[in-house]
Amino acid sequence: MAKFKKSNKGELPTISTGSLPDIVFIILLFFMVTTSMRQTEHMVMVSLPAASEIAKLERKDLSSYVYVGTPLPKYQGKYGTDSRIQLNDSFRTVDEIRDFVAAERENLSEQDRPFMTISIKADRDTRMGIITDIKQELRRCNALKILYGANATD
Repeated sequence: MAKFKKSNKGELPTISTGSLPDIVFIILLFFMVTTSMRQTEHMVMVSLPAASEIAKLERKDLSSYVYVGTPLPKYQGKYGTDSRIQLNDSFRTVDEIRDFVAAERENLSEQDRPFMTISIKADRDTRMGIITDIKQELRRCNALKILYGANATD
C-alpha cells in the first residue's frame, strides 16, 4: 500500500501580486472621477456679506462668476489696493464684461443659454459704485439673471 507523505513544513504560500496593478488603477480612476478641480484661482480677497434669505443654485454649471475685491497681497504691488474685478483667472475692467458674458454664453448649449446666471461675489467692503457699474454693463449685454454671493446668518 502507498503512503501519503505530508510535506507541509509550516510555510505560508507566497501572495500573488498579479492583480495589484489592476487594483491600483481602479483606485486611481476612482479618485480622478470623484475629485473636482478648482476652476479659477482667486486673485482677490472676498469676505462675503451675511444674508438671512439665501437659496442654493440648482445648476452651478450654468453660472459664471464675477469676483470683486481687494487684490491679494502678492498682486497689490502691480494692481494696487483698490477694489478690482476678476473674471476667470485675470483682472479685467468693466468694459471687458461684455466679452466675458459672450464667451460664457458660447460655452453653453443652445437650450441652456436662457438660464445662464451671473454670480457676483463681492467683498463686503467693496464700494457700491463698482457693483453698479458691473450691473449696468450686464444689462447692456442682456445678462439679466444676477445672483449675489452671501453667507448665511445664524
